[in-house]
Amino acid sequence: MDRTDRAHPGHGPASSTPPPGSALGTGGSGPRQEYLDAFNEENFGGGPRLPRPRQAEPPRQAGPRPSGRHGKPRKGGGVPGDSPRRGPRSGRGRTLAGVTAAALVTVLAVVVAGQVAGGEDGGDEADEAAVGAGAGEETASQEPPDAETLTGEAPQAPPAPSYGELMHMTFPLAPDLTASGDLVPVGGSDPAPNPDADTVLHYRVDVEAGMDLDPEFFAEVAQRTLNDDRSWSHGGERSFARVSGDDYDFILTLASPGTAADWCARSGLDITEDNVSCDSASTDRVIINAWRWAQGAETYGDDIAAYRQMLINHEVGHRLGFNHAVCPAEGALAPVMMQQTKWLTLNGLTCLPNPWPNPEDGTR
Repeated sequence: MDRTDRAHPGHGPASSTPPPGSALGTGGSGPRQEYLDAFNEENFGGGPRLPRPRQAEPPRQAGPRPSGRHGKPRKGGGVPGDSPRRGPRSGRGRTLAGVTAAALVTVLAVVVAGQVAGGEDGGDEADEAAVGAGAGEETASQEPPDAETLTGEAPQAPPAPSYGELMHMTFPLAPDLTASGDLVPVGGSDPAPNPDADTVLHYRVDVEAGMDLDPEFFAEVAQRTLNDDRSWSHGGERSFARVSGDDYDFILTLASPGTAADWCARSGLDITEDNVSCDSASTDRVIINAWRWAQGAETYGDDIAAYRQMLINHEVGHRLGFNHAVCPAEGALAPVMMQQTKWLTLNGLTCLPNPWPNPEDGTR
């Protein structure tokens, strides 16, 4: 067989002339076959792939062979002087190369299209917005959590003071205040605790608008005080019922100093010198000076609760027909009708503060 018709096992045709169109046939100036393979239509889902012309290998060079049986071939199966054996590229290799090239082309197309559509400035603005958003999130995360976040519940307002707590609290009020002059009845009613008493008196409670004082608290103190066994209900003689309508025997009124002075003057009484309270006997009103109610008197010191009880008992006592009294003996309890807001010492005798007409009866 002619040499040109034989092929060595694992090699291309024996002819040393490269086939037309091969890379070697163009002197190496054309594109690499791997690059062309990557863009073959088969790799992009096109039609069948054309067979690739096989490359011709250069003729083997004759050289000395190793002598003896113990000559060792080079790694890769060749012998000294042989070039490495190179078979045709596998289908998997060509397919992977084509997919990689297609992916690169797709990525480049997307990047170029994005720049053309939005412009590079838009990308910068998006980056800046993302950075700004991240900075805002970081700032927000640094704020301490509130009580609701930690406990899962909204913070609760502190409970309102109890009656006993309010009785021992003073309240801010100016000694020269003249409020609105509008005397407003306190709603609701409280029945007489002893309807079988010798006398049941009905009274209404009015509080002047425009003062930061609690009308309901004032009404509650009045009802509790007047119906205490140590008060004018002594021994079942009287019982007091609070009403809010017009069926009353008198009106217990909490008024600012200016308004209180006006109502007391209607009965010929001047309370401005000592800023005190009065029973305006020619009217329906028993006047309690709101400044004294809120701030107390030096004679009672810090015992504002006892002073408030004395104020109510003293002025209602006038409505019941009792006049002023004096200190009966040194160190004795002051009579409730003594002017305890002004003094506890009178005629050389000093009494102890006392808010009750009948203190010996004890607590109801």
